[in-house]
Amino acid sequence: MKQPRLSRLELKIMEALWNLGASSVREIQETLPEKDRPAHTTVQTMLTRLETKGAVRRAKKISNAHIYEAIISRSTAQRRLVDDLLGFFGGRAAPLMSHLIESGQLTLDDIEEARKALRKSGK
Repeated sequence: MKQPRLSRLELKIMEALWNLGASSVREIQETLPEKDRPAHTTVQTMLTRLETKGAVRRAKKISNAHIYEAIISRSTAQRRLVDDLLGFFGGRAAPLMSHLIESGQLTLDDIEEARKALRKSGK
């Protein structure tokens, strides 16, 4: 199954669901930064879109409030983002790695962790 592509706001909403677990629209909205916080209706619309994409589902209804839960995991969403980023670099990791090294965001510990993962994968 192809993983859904998520917008920034959708990712913020997913982050709230991953952290809180099953939640109402209001609970999700309240986790978003107060500055530039989207309206309740905007969060509801985004949840409907996420439901259409297969990223969330309505778990239950309490009174008039729908309770949503994440269907896709944080790691699944992260893999999709990384795949999209690598696609931007033509599928090559080297330019991305060079940038991370030059910007000081890649540590020796990160490199050692990558080595271990490579050995484990047999590549």
